[in-house]
Amino acid sequence: MQDFFAFITSPELQRKLLPLKILFFLASFGLAGLIIFLLRKSDWLKYYFGQDLTEFRSFKALETVEFAKKWTKTKKRLEKGWEAEAKLALIEADQLLDELLKRTGYKGESLGERLKQLDNNVLPNIEEVWEAHKIRNNIVHDPDYKLSLVKANQMIEVYEKAFQHLEAI
Repeated sequence: MQDFFAFITSPELQRKLLPLKILFFLASFGLAGLIIFLLRKSDWLKYYFGQDLTEFRSFKALETVEFAKKWTKTKKRLEKGWEAEAKLALIEADQLLDELLKRTGYKGESLGERLKQLDNNVLPNIEEVWEAHKIRNNIVHDPDYKLSLVKANQMIEVYEKAFQHLEAI
């Protein structure tokens, strides 16, 4: 056994293995670099750590932060001053309300069915939300429907109040 250890630690064998040691050392660094590169390119780290970090920084749930970003994008459509963008903003606001009610657990095939389950205690401006939803339906089903920018701004404010009551923004 002592002869084996003497052979392994002998300077002569160590000199012969030096190129192999250097090769393995460089390969280890290369593979470690590849792992770091692939982790940065993938969404795994963001998914695993990013959600908690985002929630911690904002003191809000990640879904609320993402919802607020979508809502901001929807509201910015009105700034362009075009009727088509205003119509699209109302459609998006309606979809956001539908997603929010689905996530909160309201059942139904459509937003209309989910809105029927709400009352003034849950959503104080439910009548205004119904009016906004009807305007959205008119936009979708009638391509010639005219929508003024003033009315679009009013309806977006209705959705914003609803989101605030539902604590989504």
